[in-house]
Amino acid sequence: MQPLIYITIFLVSAIIFLFVGYIIRKKVSESKIGSAEEAAKKILEDANKEAENIKKEEIVKAKEEIINARNELEEEIRERRSDVQQQEKRLIQKEENLEKKIYDVEQKEKQMDKREDNLELEEQEIQRLKDSELDELERIARLSEEEAKAQLLAKLDEKLVTEKAERIKNMEEQIKEKSEETAKNVITYSIQKCAADHTSEATVSIVALPNDDMKGRIIGREGRNIKALETLTGVDFIIDDTPEAVVISGFDPLRREVARIALEKLINDGRIHPSKIEEMVEKAKEELSKTIKEEGERAAMEAGVINLHPDIINLLGKLKYRTSYGQNVLMHSIEVSNVARIMADELGLDVKLARRAGLLHDIGKALDHDMEGTHVEIGVDILKKYKEDPKVINAVEAHHGDVEPQTPEALLVQAADSISASRPGARRETLDAYIKRLEQLESIADSFDGVEKSYAIQAGREIRIIVKPEKISDDEMTLIARQIAEKIEQEMEYPGQIKVNMIREKRVVDYAK
Repeated sequence: MQPLIYITIFLVSAIIFLFVGYIIRKKVSESKIGSAEEAAKKILEDANKEAENIKKEEIVKAKEEIINARNELEEEIRERRSDVQQQEKRLIQKEENLEKKIYDVEQKEKQMDKREDNLELEEQEIQRLKDSELDELERIARLSEEEAKAQLLAKLDEKLVTEKAERIKNMEEQIKEKSEETAKNVITYSIQKCAADHTSEATVSIVALPNDDMKGRIIGREGRNIKALETLTGVDFIIDDTPEAVVISGFDPLRREVARIALEKLINDGRIHPSKIEEMVEKAKEELSKTIKEEGERAAMEAGVINLHPDIINLLGKLKYRTSYGQNVLMHSIEVSNVARIMADELGLDVKLARRAGLLHDIGKALDHDMEGTHVEIGVDILKKYKEDPKVINAVEAHHGDVEPQTPEALLVQAADSISASRPGARRETLDAYIKRLEQLESIADSFDGVEKSYAIQAGREIRIIVKPEKISDDEMTLIARQIAEKIEQEMEYPGQIKVNMIREKRVVDYAK
């Protein structure tokens, strides 16, 4: 009986323990589930807060972008409004000029009508006087007009027969006296072989634009772009009603060429502002230096001259941008070299010496704008510096008769220079005198202490002077401008007036590292 009781007690105890363990596990599970739910709620709350913060940040960024876009739009509207106002001013000015021109034309038409009436009266008076003079002559001579003509023609026929005979006799004597013409055939032959056309150099260059809207970009806001171009190049940019074109005016061809190249580069690049302009001007100067070297090499090759120093080749290239009385100096030098070579060949002289001296005879003109002395003196100094042949130096020194020629080739260079310079259409004196006046104007400005650069523009009606800001103050500029104007009045002769325009610019540059 007792084993059964033990078994029963054991079973009951086991059932009770199992039930108590189930109850305990259930409570632990419920506790864990509650903790997980609380953690999940906290994660959701944090996520909602972060999403709300991101949303607020995005809204702030969007508002900032809207404000920036609005500011840019307002700036663009202001710029366009300014452009429209400038265009309106120009249109008003054009209308006023047109009205003035119309008035002037009407006045001229009235004057022309009055002159025509006066001319008709004068013609009538002249005809009346002529008729009265003929009547008086017929009365004095007791001959009619036809009878007088007949007698006059008869006498002229007799005189013409005698004059013809005398002319024939004189021509025969002249033909006998011109036996020296045979020697001159050599010169004639050389001229015929080297006949060339030279176009007189102009003082303006024209740059084509893709459209007229480009003019406004070249001028820039308040004219800052065109001011930078004119200051950096030393020439005058003329932007007028000429369609799709800008005129570059300046007497120095090198400056004008730099300005032309720089402007074309800016147009192709599309970005036009002062810093870009400064960069393109420097690139244009480098490109011009390369072109000068290539032109010097081409001239030496065309003339058949070898073993020239690189510096002399560069000076030859500069002659492409120099003129003498309107004649291109580089083309003139090549022509003199060829004429001298042909004459030397015909006369059996030293062909190499003649062509070399002919090519180098005006080398001093590459520097006579920048150095003291005549182009002959400068050329001789240059050739001595680079140890050129003494015979070549003598030919260069003697080509204007400064010294006696020591070789026949030097005489040929003289003759070739005269032939090239004196043939019809080769030179134009007015242009050279005009350029010398502009150079004199610049030299007067450069003679003052503190002047960094000076440019004669507007066909000599204005001198633009850039001063060194560390040497000349704003107050001193007024005094120096007056002194320059007085010196111009004393030393130069010119029509109208010359504007002295002084510029003082202070630049500060720093770098953030």
